[in-house]
Amino acid sequence: MSTIPHHQPDDRAGEGLGAVPTGRAGHNGVLAAMCLALVLVVASVSALNLALPDLAVDLSATNGSLTWIADAYTVALAALVLPLGAIGDRLGRRNVLVAGTVVFGAASLAGSFADSTTTLIVWRVVMGLGAAMIMPGTLSTITAAFPPEQRAKGVATWSGFAAAGAILGMLAAGTLLERYSWRSIFVTSAAVALVAALAAILLAPDTKDPHPEPPDVPGAVCTALGIGTLVFAIIEGNEQGWTQPPVVAALVVTVLAFTAYAWLGLRNEHPLLDPALFGIRGFRAGAITVLVQFMAVFGFFFVGLQYLQLVLGYSPLKAAVALVPVAVVVLPTSQLTPRLVRRVGMKVTMAAGLALLSAGLFVISRIDVDSGYLPFLGGLVLAGFGIGLSGAVGTSAITGSLGRGRQGVASAMNDTTREVGSAVGIALMGSIYGSHYRSSLPASLDQLPAEAASAARDSAAAGLHVAEQLGAGAGGGALADGVKAAFMDGLSASLVAVGAVVLAAAVGCLFRAPRTPPTSD
Repeated sequence: MSTIPHHQPDDRAGEGLGAVPTGRAGHNGVLAAMCLALVLVVASVSALNLALPDLAVDLSATNGSLTWIADAYTVALAALVLPLGAIGDRLGRRNVLVAGTVVFGAASLAGSFADSTTTLIVWRVVMGLGAAMIMPGTLSTITAAFPPEQRAKGVATWSGFAAAGAILGMLAAGTLLERYSWRSIFVTSAAVALVAALAAILLAPDTKDPHPEPPDVPGAVCTALGIGTLVFAIIEGNEQGWTQPPVVAALVVTVLAFTAYAWLGLRNEHPLLDPALFGIRGFRAGAITVLVQFMAVFGFFFVGLQYLQLVLGYSPLKAAVALVPVAVVVLPTSQLTPRLVRRVGMKVTMAAGLALLSAGLFVISRIDVDSGYLPFLGGLVLAGFGIGLSGAVGTSAITGSLGRGRQGVASAMNDTTREVGSAVGIALMGSIYGSHYRSSLPASLDQLPAEAASAARDSAAAGLHVAEQLGAGAGGGALADGVKAAFMDGLSASLVAVGAVVLAAAVGCLFRAPRTPPTSD
């Protein structure tokens, strides 16, 4: 990702002004290698969600700890993807990507030996560092290697795998958990990282910025600090209380960090990411669309998978298969999006996609303990159409708003909005769910032994484990019913909150996004 002066035209020559050589495998080989690396990164956001019930029992993890285990990786990825993208521009995007697979693989293997939530969270952070080295090069390599007439298709394919990769990761995780423990997910991720490194070396060109700009250290620090403290405040605000000093301090630091980023960026000749870019309507609309889409998707995966496992009693594999309809809908829809944009315009497509995603969340928010899978499936299909439309058009709006020589910036912004959205979505939905779950537990919980009551308050998985140990005759059945009802209250509240945000974004795009899609030619 190039750091481009916000007050100078981008007239640099070289990489980015024409398709770079792709080697014997051609464009399909480049696309395959970059999508494999992308799936590795995206799948690691979602795959561990299937193991949350096991982690809650095995490591005695609370709802807050489970949120951090899921989100530590995403926070590190979101906070570091911009500066590490800039390093990739300077040293070579494939070089940094391959180095990232080594860091990712080593941390994933180490995580398989974790014996506490703290240790696991630390290794998830290191995995996020590796992922931040991998992700920026995936999209920018595709846009650099593909000629203008094929670039929209390449971006649409990338976008489809970005969404479907989460499902692929959960299917793999579900298959592993049928026979092995949650540790197998980390071992398998390390093996896939090795394959991704080899594919990148053999199939993808190494592209770089021929005229790299000076590094923007203050901008990198401000963005990383702002993202990290924002997620900390969301998670711990619901755990500790919003008026607690650490939470208030985190919110203050968040505001100061992002304010400093904007102030310094507008005065820096070579900002990490120029704040003035948000003045471009297509760029701004694309960024908002991608942000809220991923906020909804990965927040939903965090709580939705627990519904399938804890309330419906699905095995990990069956729960993953239950989400396959999303991928079945997303991939073909994303491929058709460029044609739809040409017919009805960008803002209608963008708004329709977000509206469908919001409708899907609202449908699922209405289900209860006895609803079963079919109403859940109806909401999934609606959301899948919305994801396919909004993801592809949002990414195209970002990349098309900037010139060929600035595709590194476009790629980094696209990656950042995705990962910030994912991190905030997991934190927001996990926190809303957790607070409503605790407040909705039955008063009879106080009649249990203190240790059992505390475990039930920590997480729904632990509560159902306690109920199973008690047995139906000793109040276990009533406790299980109460835990499931409290879980559904938390699920519904979190889905309504995020669905409202997505709907507001849809309305905003309908009135503020440009009708004609921008082009980077």
